[in-house]
Amino acid sequence: MYPLNSIANVATSVFEALRTGWSWAASDSGGRPATSLPSRRPVAPLIVTVLLALIVLCGCGAGHPPAGTGAPAHLVVLGDPHLPGNNLAAKRAVLARINSWRDVALVVAVGDLTERYGTDREYAAAATYFRNLRHPLAAIVGNHDYYFQTPYSLAARGYVRAPFVFQQAKLAKFRQTFGLGQHYYKLEIGGYLLLFLSTDHDRVGTGIGETQLAWLRNQLLRHRHQPTIIFAHPPLHGTQTRFRRYVNRPGAVIQPAAWMHMLLITNPQIFLWVSGHTHTPPTEASYASFINIYADRIINIHNSSMKGDTIWTNSLYLHPDRVQVRTFNHRENRWQAEFDRTIPVPPPR
Repeated sequence: MYPLNSIANVATSVFEALRTGWSWAASDSGGRPATSLPSRRPVAPLIVTVLLALIVLCGCGAGHPPAGTGAPAHLVVLGDPHLPGNNLAAKRAVLARINSWRDVALVVAVGDLTERYGTDREYAAAATYFRNLRHPLAAIVGNHDYYFQTPYSLAARGYVRAPFVFQQAKLAKFRQTFGLGQHYYKLEIGGYLLLFLSTDHDRVGTGIGETQLAWLRNQLLRHRHQPTIIFAHPPLHGTQTRFRRYVNRPGAVIQPAAWMHMLLITNPQIFLWVSGHTHTPPTEASYASFINIYADRIINIHNSSMKGDTIWTNSLYLHPDRVQVRTFNHRENRWQAEFDRTIPVPPPR
């Protein structure tokens, strides 16, 4: 994650950033502190200091297309990796394929990065896995990353809500593993505001707590005229058919539902919601359907998990006036054009 393979690569990233409009959020707004970007290889301290200072001053990240090329920013979404889990070889092959795509600006992992309980072993597996990623990573928390109590016997399969203190410890482990100052944050890429929400409610595994909710309200107020995409582990209610028994139930959608609904309908700059949690594969009829529209305006992009034999990823191409969504079948090594979607950016209000 943020693998800067050599000093030359780092310098190239900084140079590209100087020519483009990327900006990483500052840590005082809940974002990833620029100075926390990890590197896989040691570099001379003076060079690190200079380069990080440049990154902070420019407010940028690596991987954005050079100015003037007209190329959109390419975001790849990983749904629910559940690491280490089953089919680890297939999961590694997905990273290898994504690494071969040289235009990727950011990879987003939309929660449930750990297999079941967010144990130290599972977080170590997640860290090892993403260490092989050669593009910037934005990770968020899912219910399996913090919410459940680790059973005394790891062979047990039951899920019980963990006490608050243990939930907080697992959230801290998440932040430590992925080098985050906070587990919810924002990025700005190509004129878009990207908000990354993490489930952290102590009594609802698909909920966000009061502190994060207040941060979200503040970000939406400060960026009312900027097209906004929200990444969260749970989807929005009613944006898919009930193809599994828990779909559209309170434990399968973002909470607190009433507060989130009010924020969404009163902030017209929000036009995309990108989620995991329900493991929605392209073989499901409501994967890419009119039912994905929430409140007649916001498109919910659903993502499948990485647990099965076939793994799909969604790619978001951020153009100035539209977002193109494409689905890649990693088992068959092909784009599935039947799921291509073009979503226009809402006009300023």
